Amino acid sequence: MNNIKLILTTHDDLIQARELARYLVEQRAAACVNIIPQLESVFHWENEVQTENEILLLIKTTETKVEQVKAILEERHSYDVPEIIAFNGEVLHQPYMDWVRECLGEL
Repeated sequence: MNNIKLILTTHDDLIQARELARYLVEQRAAACVNIIPQLESVFHWENEVQTENEILLLIKTTETKVEQVKAILEERHSYDVPEIIAFNGEVLHQPYMDWVRECLGEL
């Protein structure tokens, strides 16, 4: 099985995004979190179109850890409605998938 879950979330504060990423990795909920700063988001909120600078977090995990990631994001995220979107991915490099599973305590 070479499937991975990629979970996206955004944040408005780089320091808090880093803390959240570190916590996810420390808890072995994620093998890796990429932090992409200076993302511009346009969205509806409170009956208005908003434009905000945000930080994108790309959370790499497995199916067995998705609920743990979701629970952490719901508990620790500062947004009232945090973005939590999961994608299925196929890892094409087995050593990388082995590393992900090792990081998550799945090997």
